[in-house]
Amino acid sequence: MPGRDGHGIKARVMPTPDQIRIEEDRARPRVMELWWALRPLTSVIRFMNTGAHPDDETSAMLAALGVRDGFNLSFACATRGEGGQNDIGSEFSGDLGALRTAEMERACEVLGMRMYWLSECPEDPIVDFGFSKSGTETLARWGPERTLARFVEIVRTERPDVICPTFLDVPGQHGHHRAMTESARLVMAAAANPNFPSNLVPWQVRKLYLPAWSGAGRSYDDDVGPPPATVVVPGGGVDPVSGWSWERIGQQSRSFHRSQGMGRWIAADEERDWPLHLAESHVTGPDMTPASGLQATVGDLAQIDGADPIADPLRSAGRALDEAVSAFPDFDAVALAAARALECIRAARDSCPADLRDEILHRLSAKETQLGHVRRIALGVEARAHLGERWLHPGDRTTISLEQRTGTASSVHAVIEPSPGCKVADGAFRVGSKAASTDPYRDRFDPGKAAAPMLSLDIESHGIRSNCRLPLDDPPVILPERTARLGPASAVVNLATNSRRFEVAVTDVHPESAETEFDLPPGWNLARANGGFAFTVPENADEGLHSIPLRLDGRPATTVRRISYRHIAATAFCRRAGVRVRVLSAHVPEVRVGYIGSGNDRIDHWLAALGADVTAVPDDELRNAAAFRPYDTIVVGIFAMKMRPGLAQALPALHRWTRDGGTLVTLYHRPWDNWNPDTAPPKRLEIGQPSLRWRVTDETSDVAHLEPTHPVLLHPNRIGPDDWAGWHKERGLYFAKSWDRAYRPLIEMADPGERPHRGALLAADIGRGRHVHTSLALHHQMEELVPGAFRLMANMIRRRRHE
Repeated sequence: MPGRDGHGIKARVMPTPDQIRIEEDRARPRVMELWWALRPLTSVIRFMNTGAHPDDETSAMLAALGVRDGFNLSFACATRGEGGQNDIGSEFSGDLGALRTAEMERACEVLGMRMYWLSECPEDPIVDFGFSKSGTETLARWGPERTLARFVEIVRTERPDVICPTFLDVPGQHGHHRAMTESARLVMAAAANPNFPSNLVPWQVRKLYLPAWSGAGRSYDDDVGPPPATVVVPGGGVDPVSGWSWERIGQQSRSFHRSQGMGRWIAADEERDWPLHLAESHVTGPDMTPASGLQATVGDLAQIDGADPIADPLRSAGRALDEAVSAFPDFDAVALAAARALECIRAARDSCPADLRDEILHRLSAKETQLGHVRRIALGVEARAHLGERWLHPGDRTTISLEQRTGTASSVHAVIEPSPGCKVADGAFRVGSKAASTDPYRDRFDPGKAAAPMLSLDIESHGIRSNCRLPLDDPPVILPERTARLGPASAVVNLATNSRRFEVAVTDVHPESAETEFDLPPGWNLARANGGFAFTVPENADEGLHSIPLRLDGRPATTVRRISYRHIAATAFCRRAGVRVRVLSAHVPEVRVGYIGSGNDRIDHWLAALGADVTAVPDDELRNAAAFRPYDTIVVGIFAMKMRPGLAQALPALHRWTRDGGTLVTLYHRPWDNWNPDTAPPKRLEIGQPSLRWRVTDETSDVAHLEPTHPVLLHPNRIGPDDWAGWHKERGLYFAKSWDRAYRPLIEMADPGERPHRGALLAADIGRGRHVHTSLALHHQMEELVPGAFRLMANMIRRRRHE
C-alpha cells in the first residue's frame, strides 16, 4: 500500500533505477541520436541567449536555431533562482539554487546548449534576492562593476557571434530581467575593449538582438510595446526525424524546470514565429536572418581575410561535413565522412595563421567535439559507467561498473577520469582525503564535454582517433569530511508558553566515531535525549535570534541538504552546521488546527513549534465532510488548491463547516493554482495578475493597519510596528485584486512610488465562522524566523464558534 508524507499526501510509488534507465533509453533511439548529433555540423554560428533566472531561456526559438539551423547555442544566466518558489519540495534559498542549477543543466542537455552563470557561488552578490521592479535597483544590489566584469569573462570565453536577451528593459518587467538586458547592451562594447581588465582576449560580438515581442503575461506587464521586428526566426514545421515541432522540443527542455512547474503539452498545430529587433550590428549588408553577414559554415571560414593557408582543408572539411549530414541514416557512410571531416579540421587547426586563431580555433574545436559524438553513434559504440555509491566522503571507496560495446570501431578505450583529489585504481573509485566537495553552484556546463568525474572514450576507426567525454550514470556527490544532519536545524522557543525545551536530532554523523558538541549561549543547558540533544533555555531568556554551531571532534562541522529527484542528477548544498533558534513571545489560542498542505511550506510545523495543536489532514479525510468537525481552524497551505487531489471537491463541505463556526485560513495562491474566484473561497475573492502589479517587493515597506481593532491584528497578540520589522525578501505577492463586500482589508502597503495595496490580508465573517486570506509570504518569513510572522499566524487561528 502506498504510504503518506507528513502532509497527509499519498506517496507515489517510485520506479526502480533500472526502470528509469530503460525509460530514458527508449526515449532516444540511436537513429535519432545520430540525427541530432549531425545538426550542429551544419553551422559555425554561435548564438548566446541571456536571462536572469533558470527557465528564462527562449527554449522553443533555441530549439529551432540549434536543431534545425545547427547554431552552436549557449545561455548566460545571472542567478541560480534561489529567491523563487518551489513547486516540488521544500528547498529554498541556497538549497533551491542548487536544485535549479541541476534542472538548468538537464534543460541544456535537451538543446545541446552550453551554460554559463554570472553567479559563481552562494556568496556571490549576483543573487536572486527576490522580486524587483527596477533594473537600476537590481544592478545596485548585484554590483554593476561585478556584473559587467563577469559578463565580459563569459563572452570572451564563449565568443558568441550573436547575443539575444529574452526580455526587454522596460517598466513593468522584472528588475532582474531588465538588469540583464541592460548588461547585454553594455557587454557588447566592454568585451571588445582591450582596456577592459581581464586576462582573456577581447571579443567583438557581431550582433545584439532584442525580442520584438512583449514580455507581458501572468507575471509581468510591459508598459512599453516591443521594438519593431527587423528579422523573424520562423517557427513552423517539424524536425523531420522525430516529428516534433520546435515548440514541443522546447517544452521537452523546459519540463526539467519542475521546481517552477514548467512543461506543458504542445498541440500539433501550436506553432509561432519569433520576431527579433537588431539593436546593434558590427557586420555589413542587409540583415535578413540571424545568420546574415556571418560566416555560416566551416567552408565559409575559408573566405576570411588571411585564411588562404588553410582554405583548402577548410573547404575539404566543409564538403566532408555536408557528406556526413547527407549520408544519414547510413551509419557506415556517416562514420566514413566524419573521419574525413575530422582529419581536415585538424589539418586546418594545426596550420591556422596566428592572427586568425582567435577567430577560427574555437569554431574548429567545437566541430572536433561534435564529430567525436557523431563517430561514436555512427560506429555503434556504446559505453556507460556508474559507481556503487552515490554519496561519498573523503576516504571512501566504491566499486565501478562499466558497460561497453565496440560496434564497428577498430578499438575503443574507456576510462573513468576522476575529479580532482580522487583516483581510479584496481576497479574502484577512491575519494582522497583532500578531495573537494561537489560544487552545487558550478559556474559552467557543457553537455558535449562532461566534467569530471566522467567516462572518457578514445575511439579509433578509419585510421582516425577521436575522443568523447560522457557523464557517468548517476554521478557521485562528494561530501565534506565532517558532516551531520540536524533535525530540525532551526527552532522556536515561545516564552508565552511554559516550555523552554526543544530537541534536535543529530544523525548521519561522519565520521561515525566523532564526538558531537554545541557551542551554547550563556545559561543554556544541553542534555542527551532520544538519540539527539535536548536544549533548555533559561527562564529569564531575552527574546532574540541565536546561532548555535555544531562541532565534531572539536572542529566545525557541515550540514548537507541532499537533493535527489528523478529528473536531475543528484546534488547537495552544504552550509555550516548549527541550530538557529528564535526566542520570542507569541500567545497561541487553545484550538485544534487542521492543516491541508501541499508539501511546499511548513506552516504546520511552525504552528506546532509555537505550541498549537496541529494535525495534517490526509487525502481520505478530504473526501469525508464530517472529517472537518473536530477542528476549530483549517489552514490551507500555499498551492494546495492545485497540489492536493480532492481539495476542490471538498470545498463545498469546507465552506459549510466555515459557516457553521469554523475559521478557514488560506495562504497565498496564484490564479492558476485552481483558484476559482467564485468557488475556492466562501465568498468571491479574485487574485490579481500579472503578479508584478499585485505584490510588494520592498520588505521594509510601511504597513498601515486599516482596522487596528480587528481580532486578527489584536488578539491574542497586538500586532505593531515591531512585527513588520526584519522581514526577508518581500512582503507578499499575488495580492487579492477584488473581493466580496463581506471581506474587510486589514492592512495597506506599497512599494516606493506606487499606489497602496489593500489585498494582502483580508478577513470576512462567514455565517458564524470566519475566512482569512493572506498573500503575505508568511511561510518564507517563518523559515527565516521572523517573529512578527509567528505572532500574526497565531492570531489567524481561533476557537470554533458554536450556537
